[in-house]
Amino acid sequence: MQDRARTTRRVLLESAAHLFLERGYVGTSVNDISEHSGRTSGAIYFHYSSKEKLALAVVREQFATWPQLVVPYSTPGIPPLEKLVALSFDIAQALSEDTVARAGARLWAERRSIDAAVPTPFDAWVPAVTRLLAEARVRGELAEGIEPSGTAVTLVCAFFGVCALAEDVPGGLDWDDRLRRWWTLMLHALQPEPEPGALLARARTPLPGRRGEPLSLGVR
Repeated sequence: MQDRARTTRRVLLESAAHLFLERGYVGTSVNDISEHSGRTSGAIYFHYSSKEKLALAVVREQFATWPQLVVPYSTPGIPPLEKLVALSFDIAQALSEDTVARAGARLWAERRSIDAAVPTPFDAWVPAVTRLLAEARVRGELAEGIEPSGTAVTLVCAFFGVCALAEDVPGGLDWDDRLRRWWTLMLHALQPEPEPGALLARARTPLPGRRGEPLSLGVR
């Protein structure tokens, strides 16, 4: 019974994400989700109680809650700026290719149309970036005058802008190319002796056991 309920909730969440991404929150109805998922409207209300609650579940699933940002990276021997760059590519890939993550981002952008408080990822992103920048400063790998907390806010805002506008800005570049160019610019400011090309190459090299997934994490 629990497995069946879990499966139903997942089907509803993924169907809702598909429609929210395609049509937006206002343009999607409970009946639309019911038809797309093959589940009844009653099932939707039983598992999520309202369209608002289902939208919030989509946002929390992949967009607002990034577990890898709750604790510092624990993989030893990797410089913090490399970890930050690697992490950004993992998130950007999800925001570009994962339907649920992309739907969560669109719902957050349309949050004023939703009669509920839509969670933001930034409460997790900013402290995580601040920690990595602070670690880089301690290691002498951060340029003089770079203040971790304020810089973290700037980086997070700019990063989200790059991801959100990647498909709308002219130039014919995909998200990967745009993010590489953005980091090339940022690393010139962040590193005391800029080597953006070399750092990007190291950060994009798969780690043993990583297989394209986020770096291994753990509480220190």
